[in-house]
Amino acid sequence: MDLQIALLLGQDGIANGAIYALLALALVLVFAVTRVIFIPQGEFVAFGALTLAGLQAGQLPGTLWLLLCLGSVIAMVEGWGAWRERRLKQIPLIVLVNCGAPLLLAGALLTFSPAGLPLLIQVLVALLVVVPLGPMIYRLAYQPVADLSVLVLLIVSVAVHVTLVGLGLLFFGAEGSRTPAFTDTSFEFAGATLQGQTLLVLLASLVLIVALYLFFERTIYGKALRATAMNRTGARLMGISSSLAGLLSFGLSAAIGAFSGILISPLTTIYYDSGFLIGLKGFVGAIIGGLASYPVAAAGALLVGLLEAYSSFWASAFKEVIVFTLVIPVLLWRSLKSRHVEEE
Repeated sequence: MDLQIALLLGQDGIANGAIYALLALALVLVFAVTRVIFIPQGEFVAFGALTLAGLQAGQLPGTLWLLLCLGSVIAMVEGWGAWRERRLKQIPLIVLVNCGAPLLLAGALLTFSPAGLPLLIQVLVALLVVVPLGPMIYRLAYQPVADLSVLVLLIVSVAVHVTLVGLGLLFFGAEGSRTPAFTDTSFEFAGATLQGQTLLVLLASLVLIVALYLFFERTIYGKALRATAMNRTGARLMGISSSLAGLLSFGLSAAIGAFSGILISPLTTIYYDSGFLIGLKGFVGAIIGGLASYPVAAAGALLVGLLEAYSSFWASAFKEVIVFTLVIPVLLWRSLKSRHVEEE
């Protein structure tokens, strides 16, 4: 391996590690707030990329119909609850929010061809379609069992993952998609070519991480999520709704996943089930952080990206094995370091 190959592999490793870092942060956030190991995190990566590809092809993505279906179900559930509690004045608002907004978005896409829209508008539309799926999934699948054990929540996550993978196959088919590059700029460094698309991924990931930091440090909702993550019972006593915290954390997780998928869509071909493997590598980074520490999880995800890149050169047939084997010494070290207590 010469310097040029090392730089090229390092470029790929850091770019992939930046995406894994975003997913690791999302997984840590969801687990800290809701105790949910969010296995379907990777599906939002695939849905974001494939939704953008569908819009650029001039098609209405299947995720739009999923948004309409979930919104209708939530409207019926919330409307029935409001009717039973005699909160009749809230029913029109419930229907408008859960059904009206998706119908308005669908109408706009039917009126204006998405293929002719500017790239930035296409990205925003893809996010508007995919991101609301996160809170909706939490409301239907996780909120009714939010107080049960972590094991039950894990089983629910597996069920949601399998369902979303099947829906992804139905919506997008078995063939993969790749979007055009956002930029064709390239740079020369030490004899190696640095792609502008890779630098864009790094810059966008850094901006998003800084935005998340400011959100948690400077906004009331971010502080509420931090309080819920530190002490759920104490947060409830202070008037912070655990349901609202769950909806917000799943919304942020879906936004991070969809945005990550859009970023990598020009770099690799995305299939309906590609998100699981990508999310699993982010989960390895989250495990390195103990599902608690955001900086350590981000650093662990970068390590995963670099290890994957250099493993593809030395032992390409075993690169996935090498990456996932990294979990074993981490878990062993944490098991020996931590003090074991009986679960209540």
